[in-house]
Amino acid sequence: MFTDKTLLITGGTGSFGNAVMKRFLDTGLKEIRIFSRDEKKQDDLRKYYKNDKIKFYLGDVRDLGSVKNAMNGVDYIFHAAALKQVPSCEFFPMEAVKTNILGTNNVLTAAIEFGVKKVICLSTDKAAYPINAMGISKAMMEKVFVARAKTVSPDKTLICGTRYGNVMASRGSVIPLFVDQIKNGQPLTITDPNMTRFLMSLEEAVELVVFAYKNAEAGDIMVQKSPASTIGDLAQAIKELFNADNEIKIIGTRHGEKKYETLLTKEEYAVAEDYENYFRVPADKRDLNYGKYFDAGDLKLSTEEEYNSHNTQILNIEEIKRKLLELDYIQNELRDWNNK
Repeated sequence: MFTDKTLLITGGTGSFGNAVMKRFLDTGLKEIRIFSRDEKKQDDLRKYYKNDKIKFYLGDVRDLGSVKNAMNGVDYIFHAAALKQVPSCEFFPMEAVKTNILGTNNVLTAAIEFGVKKVICLSTDKAAYPINAMGISKAMMEKVFVARAKTVSPDKTLICGTRYGNVMASRGSVIPLFVDQIKNGQPLTITDPNMTRFLMSLEEAVELVVFAYKNAEAGDIMVQKSPASTIGDLAQAIKELFNADNEIKIIGTRHGEKKYETLLTKEEYAVAEDYENYFRVPADKRDLNYGKYFDAGDLKLSTEEEYNSHNTQILNIEEIKRKLLELDYIQNELRDWNNK
């Protein structure tokens, strides 16, 4: 499906966008377009890869004009551009609205205008039962792409999304923080040792994108099943890998944080289709016929549970260590640590 096609990745200089680019670089794609607002990272990627298949477009998803400049001739889009840091979105919620909601709508508007075949929008577990500005903006982003998917023929432009849990060692996540604290002889700061988070490698997360390109229908949200761990066990596992004796300091739950993360709400779990390693949440096909909302209920909603990081497979410390050792980041940090 990718032979001689053009893929546009918004937010292509970020952790996830960059991983998607690497995953598709050796496919039959004719061209991969990296769209982002960070000229320094674009220049770094250009010098690192030196690959004529990769084209760079400077712009911002908030600006529809700059999005359109990158859209001509595009067959597929992976939309990863977003504000993702919980604290910064809490302090500047309108910035999250501009990028995560309005920016997504701009990408979809341009994609429909230019006849792009398929658009996959990247979402997060924080969009399910959101309690912070980042999660709320991502939840609204999901509502936007599901709604837009209903307004265009899927034969012309198919719009869908992926939702994923924590990507291990991604920028701003807790694993690099713990490693830096070990290297600097500082205490490992833990909000709540019993807090749970999904654990997914960047490579696993990218495979969800591939699965979505092959299987998603209009308005679908595709979710990858994932194990989880407590934050306390994760910190202990990293300490043991580095043979470190740093103390663990409990600092309390930060503003906007959850005890656990949810990948499927109870309502979504009730309608989700199980694909062995994935869930497919089909779009709600109801329209503005209000009777369908008020006259007919669903008994399953009274019995189904959600799918969250408390009721998925919880890894023990040895399993967490094996999972961490799959990461190039951990391997490189351990090599440097042992050679110092």
